[in-house]
Amino acid sequence: MEVVEACGGWSVPVAKEDQEITRSFVIEPFALSYAEGQRIRLHLDKFVRL
Repeated sequence: MEVVEACGGWSVPVAKEDQEITRSFVIEPFALSYAEGQRIRLHLDKFVRL
């Protein structure tokens, strides 16, 4: 999972099973918070900030 900065916003794509869902955020801390929550939910070690 990664947090991506693009066009003044932030996106967090989350892959689950056979699909990928991308959430978009205007404010970076909201994107980071969402990514952290997904990391915990999916039992991942870390996420990457790009």
